[in-house]
Amino acid sequence: MSTRADGQAAERHARQWLEQHGLRWIESNYHCRFGEIDIVMQEATCVVFVEVRWRQHRAFGGAAASVDARKQSKLIRTAEHYIATRNLTARQDCRIDVLAMRRTDAAWDVEWIKNAVQH
Repeated sequence: MSTRADGQAAERHARQWLEQHGLRWIESNYHCRFGEIDIVMQEATCVVFVEVRWRQHRAFGGAAASVDARKQSKLIRTAEHYIATRNLTARQDCRIDVLAMRRTDAAWDVEWIKNAVQH
């Protein structure tokens, strides 16, 4: 499987996994000039922006460690753009989560880091 195909499979599994944990899907792959948000979900009254990070193994700190300061800044700007273009109010509860995923022999190892990016 190619890296792109692996990433797409990880995003599909992430959406299903989050839905199984009570979140409702809004949209995937939101693009704007600042960047991309992999998945937008709803948890109760909170809009959850999800960055899916897939790694084959834990070398170099794994998937979660790959969300560096530059990537965090892009996620924040992209989330702000989403909020503005969807006419959500400044009082709308929002957070940015990271779903760090690793494929094992027959399953996915998932680490859910809620509120991973602070703004």
